[in-house]
Amino acid sequence: MNTYEEPAAAPAYEASQGRPEPCARPSAASGRRDFFDDPRRKSPILALVLSAMPGLGQVYVGYYQQGFTNVLVVASVIALLNFTLLSDGGAAFFGLFLAFYWLYNMVDAWRRAVFYNNALAGIAPGTLPSDFPAASGRGSLAGGAALVVVGLVLLSNTLFGMSLAWLEQWWPVAFIVAGAWLIFPHFTAKAKA
Repeated sequence: MNTYEEPAAAPAYEASQGRPEPCARPSAASGRRDFFDDPRRKSPILALVLSAMPGLGQVYVGYYQQGFTNVLVVASVIALLNFTLLSDGGAAFFGLFLAFYWLYNMVDAWRRAVFYNNALAGIAPGTLPSDFPAASGRGSLAGGAALVVVGLVLLSNTLFGMSLAWLEQWWPVAFIVAGAWLIFPHFTAKAKA
């Protein structure tokens, strides 16, 4: 419901007075879509609050890959802090990193919600940053394949009693595969150029 009322008409100015005529204001009757009634609009404040749980604000806005990346980074740092192999300096460094990353995650969710709403309203804030692709409903082939593999390994442990002791020695391979997956497009782009 739009409660905007057109103000009373201003008196017309005579051409001899040298003043321009006032501009007409857009009204609801002119077919203007009310931006705040759009159900696709995302609340930046809600995105900020949801990001108290890392990644949830980005998922709310529609940036699923960025949200899951934030979850993985925070979970990895927390797991690393639980190991007793870190020296006091290493624990302090990763503790500070975790605090700053958590705050970055919250600000990023708010910022992405604002950019999403501006794009939805047709307000171009200039050009979007290159690391800021438009949210899409599509999934990631690599992310989906990784989740299927992890699910199958965990299911085989649950249903068939398969031992997961081998993971203690082979878990760094996951980082090697992820790094190779990130490096591969760089070399394919150079080969095409």
